[in-house]
Amino acid sequence: MTTPPYLKTVGVVPASGASRRMGQPKAALQLNGRSFVQRVVDALRGGGCTEVIVVVPEYDDTIKHAALETGARLVINTDPGEGPITSMRLAIESLSDDVEAIAWLPLDFALVDAGIVRSLLDVAMTDMAPLVIPLHEYSVDGHSREKRGHPAIFARALFSELTDPALEGGARTVVQHHLPSAALWRVRDPRVVTDIDTPEEYAAVMVGQMQYADDETGRSTERPA
Repeated sequence: MTTPPYLKTVGVVPASGASRRMGQPKAALQLNGRSFVQRVVDALRGGGCTEVIVVVPEYDDTIKHAALETGARLVINTDPGEGPITSMRLAIESLSDDVEAIAWLPLDFALVDAGIVRSLLDVAMTDMAPLVIPLHEYSVDGHSREKRGHPAIFARALFSELTDPALEGGARTVVQHHLPSAALWRVRDPRVVTDIDTPEEYAAVMVGQMQYADDETGRSTERPA
């Protein structure tokens, strides 16, 4: 019997950003009765992650309180200025040696649910790829398009690369470098690419609108550049 490549996956939620475009902490925003941070923690936990880590800023009590309510383990980011990669590094450095992968799910993707995470972990457990990401397929004016989404599953083989102080461009650089060997989970589900980063995007999601989603006429609502 072949041993699954990912025996233990930990979910990681970066929540130490300033949320400047939103104008208020995204962690505490409510959507259908749950905070954004509760939703992503629930998705990761319910999808099969053995533990969930939320990386929070040092001095924002609103974010800390919202994260504590999820029951996840908190890691403090004292210097988030470089961006999300700092949160990823802190989370990876806090892992035990038996962790085989992380499932990276930013707060912005609060529509992702446990079923999506579970499907990605199923791919991770049957494929030897160092990287697993969802690929949403949609159409615009009858033409097929596709867009990479979240969460992303990074195997331990990539941890040293992700934590390298000389890395430029953050996790996106690592994703680009390993795309040829990545496992792409193709799906027609705009939830994996709906990035809620502004008040306008939040308002749209609250009334059921999603980015890159086909409407009844076959047209797609794309996120403004």
